[in-house]
Amino acid sequence: MSRPLVALGLTLTALAAPLLGAGAVRAQTAAPVRTLESSSSSFNIGAVQALLAKGDAAAAAGNLTQANAAYDEARDLCRKLAPWYLGLAGSFRGLDARIPREMDLKGREVLELQVKANLRLAALYRRMNQPQVAVPLLVEVVKLVTPASEDGQKAYQSLVELGFVSTPYAGPAPETGK
Repeated sequence: MSRPLVALGLTLTALAAPLLGAGAVRAQTAAPVRTLESSSSSFNIGAVQALLAKGDAAAAAGNLTQANAAYDEARDLCRKLAPWYLGLAGSFRGLDARIPREMDLKGREVLELQVKANLRLAALYRRMNQPQVAVPLLVEVVKLVTPASEDGQKAYQSLVELGFVSTPYAGPAPETGK
């Protein structure tokens, strides 16, 4: 009686093995979990955008300390992310054009977000009557984007209004999208 049970067990095992193997293969070929792309990650472009939105909400509610912290954190995160994206872009130049293209786009997006964070922080410091803290942020904006861009002109105009510079910039019409 034990022989038929052993034979049945072996038969079932033989039938189940391909099914189990297919599951294992499926598990191996499933897309890997991209932790840093998730909305819960604090190390991606979405996190910077969320911090800017948090700062905007705090500033609108009059909580300038919380807004300052959120904008500052967004700015710091941008300063961490940008070199990594730009470094990867350089590493893959000449090998696979898709990767540098993607990294350049992400790097530019991070720099644009850094400009936004700088402008919001500068406006916040002006609102808090601390223009001396706003000046370096505004100068950095002009350096990150050109003075001909909309944000660059806005930053330079703020420097004129603060009295840090006295010559107004009468350049070309602002470029949009930079």
